[in-house]
Amino acid sequence: MKTTGGSDDAKRRAGERAAEEATDGMVVGLGTGSTTAHAIRALGRAVDSGLDIRGIPTSFQSRQLAIEAGIPLTALDEVETVHLAIDGTDQFAGRHLIKGGGAAHTREKLVDSAAERFVVVADPSKQAEVLDHPVPVEVLPDAWTVVTEEIAAKVGGEATLREAERKDGPVVTDNGNLVLDCDFDEVRDPAMLALDLAAIPGVVEHGLFINLVDTVYVGTDDGVEEHQF
Repeated sequence: MKTTGGSDDAKRRAGERAAEEATDGMVVGLGTGSTTAHAIRALGRAVDSGLDIRGIPTSFQSRQLAIEAGIPLTALDEVETVHLAIDGTDQFAGRHLIKGGGAAHTREKLVDSAAERFVVVADPSKQAEVLDHPVPVEVLPDAWTVVTEEIAAKVGGEATLREAERKDGPVVTDNGNLVLDCDFDEVRDPAMLALDLAAIPGVVEHGLFINLVDTVYVGTDDGVEEHQF
C-alpha cells in the first residue's frame, strides 16, 4: 500500500539534500521509495563526478536503481560500519516513523538501525502530529491468518492482507513473506505498539521505526525543511 502525495519537485529537493551528506569513504544505506529514488540518482551523479562511496540497497528496487546510477554496491555483512542511511517514510511524527508502503521495511530497518546516522526524506503530506497511517507488518505466509486474529485480539488492530495490484494474489516481499496492513486509528504509544507487534509469533517485522531517525528533510515547493533530533 504505497502512499502518495507531495509534488515530485518537493520529493526531489528532499532527496538531493540528503544525498549531500555523503562524503568520500562512506558506506551508505539506500532506502526504497519515490523520494529516496531522487537521493539515489543524486548520489549516482556525485559518484560520476568522483565521489567514493559504497551503497547497501534495501530492496530489489533500490538495488536496480543504484546499479543504473553507477553506485558501487556492498552488503551489510561485508562492512564494519554503515556511516549514513537515507530512506523515505509513509508517515512521521517526531522521531517515530511508519514505513513499509513498498514492502521493504524489514531490510530497511536492518540497514537504518545499523547506520551511524539515519536521515529520512519526505514531502509535507507525510508529517503528522500523531501517527495514524496503517502499520505494515511482514508475516510468514503460513501465519497470516493467525497473526490477523492475534492483532485484533491483543492490540485492537484491523489487519488486511495486502493484495498485489497487477497480479492475482497477495504482495510477496523480497524475503518471500506476506504483508498485513494494520489499522489502529491513532497510534498514541508507538513504542508500546512496536513491542506488542514484535511479540506475536509469525511476525517477521513491523513498520514502526522508533527513535531511529536523526534528521528528516521535508521537501517543499520553496525549499527543504530540516527537522533535527
